[in-house]
Amino acid sequence: MAKQLVLMDHDGGVDDYLATMLLMTMDHIQLLGVVVTPADCYVQPAVSATRKILDLMGGTHIPVAESTVRGINPFPYLYRRDSFVVDHLPILNQSDRIITPLVAEPGQDFMVKVLQQAPEPVTLMVTGPLTTIATALDKAPDIEAKIQKIVWMGGALNVPGNVEKNWEPGQDGSAEWNVYWDPVSAARVWQTQIEIIMCPLDLTNNVPVTSEIVRKIAQQRHYPISDLAGQCYALVIPQDYYFWDVLATAYLGRPELYQLREWETEIVTSGLSQGRTKIVSGGRKIYAMDKVDKEAFYAYILQQWARFVNG
Repeated sequence: MAKQLVLMDHDGGVDDYLATMLLMTMDHIQLLGVVVTPADCYVQPAVSATRKILDLMGGTHIPVAESTVRGINPFPYLYRRDSFVVDHLPILNQSDRIITPLVAEPGQDFMVKVLQQAPEPVTLMVTGPLTTIATALDKAPDIEAKIQKIVWMGGALNVPGNVEKNWEPGQDGSAEWNVYWDPVSAARVWQTQIEIIMCPLDLTNNVPVTSEIVRKIAQQRHYPISDLAGQCYALVIPQDYYFWDVLATAYLGRPELYQLREWETEIVTSGLSQGRTKIVSGGRKIYAMDKVDKEAFYAYILQQWARFVNG
């Protein structure tokens, strides 16, 4: 059976690395590359950490590209500095050199090239803002036909956003960060005919990272992937942290665990609700992950990370 072609676009937060690790364990996926969008990170350590993760997992044939796009509303530096921590974790620094290649061209140009050269339409697995995709579409509108679908962690439909007013004065609290970083680019993607499957806060709010699940990951730390996952989750466990990007990515591995619901929506690009994913009659139709078998999801990630690695 032919493998599903996937291009990953993440933005360097702790859960972005974990989502990449999960994607790498899926035997039915052919990962064509990883683009790092400079949003929830400092991009140099985020690119470095991504390449080291691929080294660890035997993915040294998978190219990594650094996007040079810029957003409108920067992530707080307290979020972004985690990229330095992950890049310095001991398990990722057992070698003096990184083998996984960093491509020369910017991530948005790499995305255009990968899509144009792909033998069949590609799924975009996106766990950050949609800016790199929007930029690629502007550069080469023909790639729209080469995108099978976008699976995206982003948005908040019927719940408050996570852009807190004390971080961003003048906002009404309705925006989710991956939209808020660049709502104009999200709106650009909304103008396409590409199928969009969102993993919104409506779902992720119900799937927290708990001490119990972190301990279960720790109990299988003799597997290098679990060891790295446990270290990453230990970094964020004092916060209210959820399976945002990992939950979205698991959809590619076990879609039967999820129920989807169709909504008509629009992206608010200005004003107090800038970055809101708003439900409006007659709006752009998208699918949202509405429900998930939570216990089966937890069991799935434990199973996937209980694997030996190549190299």
